[in-house]
Amino acid sequence: MGDQDTPREACGLFGIYAPGEDVARLTYFGLFALQHRGQESAGIAVSDGTHLRAYRELGLVTRVFTEPILQSLTGHIAVGHTRYATTGSTNLRNVQPITCSTLQGNIAVAHNGNLVNAHHLRAELEAQGEQFEATNDSEVIVRLIARHYQGDIVSALRAMMRRVQGAYSLAILTPKQLIGVRDPFGVRPLCIGRLDSAWVLASEDCAFPPIGAEFVREVQPGEIVVIDEQGLHSYEGLPIQREALCMFELIYFARPDSHLFGNLIYEVRRRMGMELAHEHPVQADLVIPVPDSGVPAAVGYAQASGIPFGEGLIKNRYAPRTFIQPDQRLREQSVRLKLTPLREIIEGKRLVVVDDSIVRGTTTRQIVRLLFEAGASEVHMRITAPPIRHPCHYGIDMATLRELVAAEHTVADVCEQIGATTLGYLSIEGLMRASRLPQHRFCLACFNGNYPIPIPDDVELTKELFEHAEVVSK
Repeated sequence: MGDQDTPREACGLFGIYAPGEDVARLTYFGLFALQHRGQESAGIAVSDGTHLRAYRELGLVTRVFTEPILQSLTGHIAVGHTRYATTGSTNLRNVQPITCSTLQGNIAVAHNGNLVNAHHLRAELEAQGEQFEATNDSEVIVRLIARHYQGDIVSALRAMMRRVQGAYSLAILTPKQLIGVRDPFGVRPLCIGRLDSAWVLASEDCAFPPIGAEFVREVQPGEIVVIDEQGLHSYEGLPIQREALCMFELIYFARPDSHLFGNLIYEVRRRMGMELAHEHPVQADLVIPVPDSGVPAAVGYAQASGIPFGEGLIKNRYAPRTFIQPDQRLREQSVRLKLTPLREIIEGKRLVVVDDSIVRGTTTRQIVRLLFEAGASEVHMRITAPPIRHPCHYGIDMATLRELVAAEHTVADVCEQIGATTLGYLSIEGLMRASRLPQHRFCLACFNGNYPIPIPDDVELTKELFEHAEVVSK
């Protein structure tokens, strides 16, 4: 899907405690495996047991970290972060990990998620004399930890967790410790791996094989995991409220080779496609995916329907993610930079086109037009996510309510707007059958409006105030 019409990933976290290893280089490989979770910036912080060093910059992991930079990041503990901005704009001050000095030494924090009460906490801290450098909600977490860190990091983290509301998975570096923290609802993922005698943290377990690590378990909601020279220690930060993992991790965000709740994501998505075929059958000649996220579901749809699977769209994997905004004409034609139809394959065919979601509808409309222009006789869109009718406040940069095409339009209306022959969304019930897990273990708020973490009435102020802080600080 295109940049203008897709749920945006929040961030990728990686951490490692490995005496005797080149932790900066291992973190580099881990972040490279998590690049799909954020492409705007990357950073690594390391500790040698006494001093912290960090390097952060805008851009992809492979462009940010050169060989001399990696060689300068010496130590045996590291945390890394790859970012897509949700709160706070894209500039160097918002690049993570965020470092902060405390009475117990410097700390570095990498955050995935979004707080719903960040503007209240920031205003309170500023009134108490705190001077913020960044314009994101992650610095609120860092400042709260620093304020309470008086020798016992677990007590400081518990104090922070009692104050913040929202979604957060954290990878934290102190001079002598690597720490993982997950909010009591577990909205954003975080897991633990093992590399010989070393310990590893990552947003997804797909980051483990590139460095030779093996998956151990997921960090539990509300859990604090502290790793030091004595090994791994688990503490309750807050009592678990209920599991509420973001369902979009299964639909779109996580890499197909990752596992969540013990399920291979590729297989979950394949089953989503099979459920789609049962819920929305159609007479057609070919099933094609919108690459890459639609591939497993398209395979499943073809298997369940008996319609042949094929590739009808080829993705240009080098189409740039640019910080320079194109003009309106190029923005409207952005899909043509990324996807090329195979006319000889699709001409005259009735197509089932499988994609993961429709947010605004702009990109889907361009894809449908592209296929018709290439000679398709029919285009039947099949979507593995239910209609997105409510905004996300927990770390996905989803459009506002007024921009969600399904919020105020029927399926028939959306079908007409995108120009498809037919349109079918997977139901929530079909989604749960594909996951093979109970509904209460997931956050489905963007589909049904049931937010597991209460949303303050003035939550929209968070984005507005942080944007205002950005303008003032320039």
